[in-house]
Amino acid sequence: MAKVAVLGYGTVGSGIVEVIKTNQELINQRVGDEVDVKYILDLREFPGDPYEDMIVHDVNVIMDDPEVTIVCEAMGGIGAAYQFTKTALSKGKSVCTSNKALVAEYGPELLALAKENHCSYLFEASCGGGIPIIRPLQTCLLQEQVVALKGIINGTTNYILTKMELEGADFETVLKDAQSLGYAEANPEADIEGYDVQRKIAILSSLAFGNTVFYKDVPTEGITKITIDDFKYMKQLKATIKLLGMSRYEDGKYFAMVAPFVLTKESPLYNVSDVMNAILVTGNTLGDSMFYGAGAGKLPTASAVVSDVIECAMNPGKTIKGTWKPEKLELSDLSDAKRRFFVRIANANEEAVKVAFGHVQMLEPVYDGEVAFVTDVMTERSYKDIASAFDVVNMIRMDS
Repeated sequence: MAKVAVLGYGTVGSGIVEVIKTNQELINQRVGDEVDVKYILDLREFPGDPYEDMIVHDVNVIMDDPEVTIVCEAMGGIGAAYQFTKTALSKGKSVCTSNKALVAEYGPELLALAKENHCSYLFEASCGGGIPIIRPLQTCLLQEQVVALKGIINGTTNYILTKMELEGADFETVLKDAQSLGYAEANPEADIEGYDVQRKIAILSSLAFGNTVFYKDVPTEGITKITIDDFKYMKQLKATIKLLGMSRYEDGKYFAMVAPFVLTKESPLYNVSDVMNAILVTGNTLGDSMFYGAGAGKLPTASAVVSDVIECAMNPGKTIKGTWKPEKLELSDLSDAKRRFFVRIANANEEAVKVAFGHVQMLEPVYDGEVAFVTDVMTERSYKDIASAFDVVNMIRMDS
């Protein structure tokens, strides 16, 4: 029998309980044993809730109960969640979580603690909500040298960019709409500035490449500079704009970044719209494989957490092996990365642009006095050096 405790009874925590209770018979059949929730930790009372008899307010009730072998951390943040996770693992209780901030900050430490105490630390739901991506990276793709990861892994920003494109609404208007619908937080900084994606791509890259990618080492740009005028130019290019987290291995070097990119219709990610997410994995022999689905939401995220619960229940007293090692992976300077650039320049003319940038694809200007174009392939360093002499309105990288 596998007794489960859920830490936090908010959106994800209540979803975990709902998924286990709804599919309990199926889960028990597949595990070959009974899996059930024994405790729910929360500071609040939940009068009238169908599971209010499971609510406890003292975490030690859970930690000191030998029947509890699996803990689902659904608190968020890196304060109490970190302390409770360490305590659980040190007592040999496996921990399953969707907490990307905690995984990105302390993943190697918590994985080592789990191994030391013959239990597991699993986080399938941390990078793609309900999209199965972490387990495939650590099982189905073990035979591959992953050479690239590329993903739309934040539903809030994807919703905002989709609405801007389809409705011609400005950024601030769509952001308020996203907040009213619950897609964006009251403080949306982590989403719109790219920090959420920064953590997710660091976790995925650590798993794909083997050693630790520290999220703070990943250069990151958000979507706050994107305007409806940029989307007017996209119509000429038959393209769209998406916030991508990406990493790749090339010529013995590793690169990673988060930034808005121009995607043409040839990209598998082009049609990933609204709040949906997708992750494109490229293997050296497999080629491209795309994982698509709901990147957030109560039940999709909870379902992914429960998939980890099942994995732990089927492997009691064992550490489920992973590919993430604590040694740091050194990322190369992006200045040498090569790509094309979509550029808008004010107070310049076409001739001056061609003299400076060489061969370019000129676009019809949206405003008088503005020049818009796409460069040929050049390094980031070359682009910055040349662009420094101009009044750049905006630049968005072209996805290759």
